[in-house]
Amino acid sequence: MNKTLLLFLCSFIILNASKAQTINGSIMHDGIQRDYVLYVPANYDSNISVPLILNFHGFGGSGAQQMGNSTFRPIADTAGFIIVHPTGTPFNGFVNHWNVGGFTNGSTVDDIGFTAALIDSLSANYNINPTRVYSTGFSNGGFFSHRLACELPNRIAAIASVSGTFTPTMQANCSPSHPTPVLQIHGTTDPTVPYDGTTGNGGMASVDSVIDYWVSTNNCDTTPTTTALPDINTNDGSTVERSIYAGGDAGVSVELLKIIGGAHRWPVPSNTNANQDINASLEIWKFFSKYANTAVSTKSIDKKNFKIYPNPTNDYLRVEIPTSEKVMYELKTITGQSVSSGKLTSGQSKISFSSLPTGFYVLLLDGQAFKIRKD
Repeated sequence: MNKTLLLFLCSFIILNASKAQTINGSIMHDGIQRDYVLYVPANYDSNISVPLILNFHGFGGSGAQQMGNSTFRPIADTAGFIIVHPTGTPFNGFVNHWNVGGFTNGSTVDDIGFTAALIDSLSANYNINPTRVYSTGFSNGGFFSHRLACELPNRIAAIASVSGTFTPTMQANCSPSHPTPVLQIHGTTDPTVPYDGTTGNGGMASVDSVIDYWVSTNNCDTTPTTTALPDINTNDGSTVERSIYAGGDAGVSVELLKIIGGAHRWPVPSNTNANQDINASLEIWKFFSKYANTAVSTKSIDKKNFKIYPNPTNDYLRVEIPTSEKVMYELKTITGQSVSSGKLTSGQSKISFSSLPTGFYVLLLDGQAFKIRKD
């Protein structure tokens, strides 16, 4: 059973007069405090469901570092998505990592469960569109994004990996339940995660084998459309080739941005040591914006259409559903334990809180999460 304690310890930093927010937050999962940095753009409207991007740092990094390196914030300000930068846990008491097997063999951290709990926590506080939750990351975070596509497919609509592939452990456990759009960005001269891969138990799959896996899994066209992108900066020592494997099930594609001569870097204009011909963060958002999660019901009802009251409650929580459909619900404690579950019908239904201890709970309604307080 997941042990997820919502601390809601958020430190709000107002970035400008229009109130964009950078939020340092934490949740407890399996007895470990897990930290993250959340960015909420100024145009966020709680009445409108918005996309969520999970952005994972590389081996030895942090959420704050990844936020600075990937520079998604200006894109979020225009596109209106929320982006969270989690921080991993120390590997063998040393540097922060994401548990992907292979070079992290021996790790027992439940990063998959943590990610699911983080999505639930953020969904209880923000109007997150459950069909538009995406994962990206650099290096170890890129590996972990692939792992999420394999092992948490019902929560992840699409992934983008920068300089990260598969470990043998990941590939052995990969069983996606729905077509998953994948964007891979990788340098051909990457010395840390070699383009052609490495062997052994701590090995790393080649980029071409990872592309082949997702093309086969998604039933995409095996012959890509390949285009050489303009060499905008002739002094960066690299060029970019785009390959698109289209025609997958449910209309998904697999794409590769091959940085010929590129190293172990996240290509953005602010990183002068990386390729300057593309903005990887903008490419990732353009890719994500085309897809929604086919594993999540498109019949989900917007939060604004539910009436949930009283909140706080000490007896019954009443839920008004404005359609004739039945809606599945689950009530969880802040430790992640299921209290009750079932179906709610149209009109007015109620959930008993009378025998429950005081405190916070999370109500999941048709894939959406609501924070409820019992007095």
